[in-house]
Amino acid sequence: MSRPLNLLTDIEGVAVGHATDLSLGSGVTAIVFDEPAVASGSVLGGAPGGRDTALLDPSMTVQAVDAFVLSGGSAFGLDAAGGVQAGLREIGRGLQVRTARVPIVPQAILIDLLNGGNKDWGLYSPYRDMGYAAFKAAAKGAFALGTVGAGTGATTANFKGGIGSASARTSAGHTVGALMAVNAMGSVTVGEGPHFWASPFEQDGEFGGLGLPQNFDNRLRLKGRNVIATTIGVVVTDAVLSKPDVHRLSILAHDGLARAVLPTHLPGDGDTIFSAATGAKPLSDAADFLEICHLATLVTARAIARGVYEATALPVPDVQPAWRDRFGSLAR
Repeated sequence: MSRPLNLLTDIEGVAVGHATDLSLGSGVTAIVFDEPAVASGSVLGGAPGGRDTALLDPSMTVQAVDAFVLSGGSAFGLDAAGGVQAGLREIGRGLQVRTARVPIVPQAILIDLLNGGNKDWGLYSPYRDMGYAAFKAAAKGAFALGTVGAGTGATTANFKGGIGSASARTSAGHTVGALMAVNAMGSVTVGEGPHFWASPFEQDGEFGGLGLPQNFDNRLRLKGRNVIATTIGVVVTDAVLSKPDVHRLSILAHDGLARAVLPTHLPGDGDTIFSAATGAKPLSDAADFLEICHLATLVTARAIARGVYEATALPVPDVQPAWRDRFGSLAR
């Protein structure tokens, strides 16, 4: 067994690819499965944007997906799934419908239209092409975190957001991983200091190793009273799970979101978390699934903190600073 990378790709059969445009201040992230994965998801934010999210309901017919897409661009970014579909169709992937194949690619978007990047793209948005580029870039193993892919233009109440990921292994040997694009209305850090709300769950100094502060400042901090935000992401396990089980996994992942961002699930957030199971390893008993659910909460919280910790400011004037700009020297 290879050494874990603390990334979503620690799960065998999962590839991740980014398309990043720093001048645009936006991007796309594709999560591609080697084989269709049983999938579901939950939307708990008040202002979501997505494509093919209804089919993820446990009562709906389609059980599995070929890929997930996370994108910036607000509703314009919904074109990105078409690019990923095009790439999957090229290689013969998709749900067989008589003589046709239809790649199943649910997508969630975040709004990054007001971050200082150049959004004057002309008649058509660039997101379909970026989706295709993210699919072509999808690979196993290590991938970049921070200001990349769907996290390129992400922001939070006080620091630059970005892409974060984390993984964990259960006592029975199942792997659980999360990938999050952190663009919250609320704050990932405590008050004005460097400490992350997710600090109790940190592993091996993955977001600075600073622990918790002596005092907690719980005052409301928001990106802006009239700004739409969204934290979106994916949680995946290699276990054999049913679609209702996978749906429950997404709900537990939202618990991790609530432990890493204060406040969350606001009327202006579009918080959406997709979930999937690759089915590589069966469960031995009911307790296995309970531990998977527990770890889904933890890896989601850790991934969110890593997304802010790893981010760098966009290279345009008057942008939100990164956590590293202010506190990077404190990290161990």
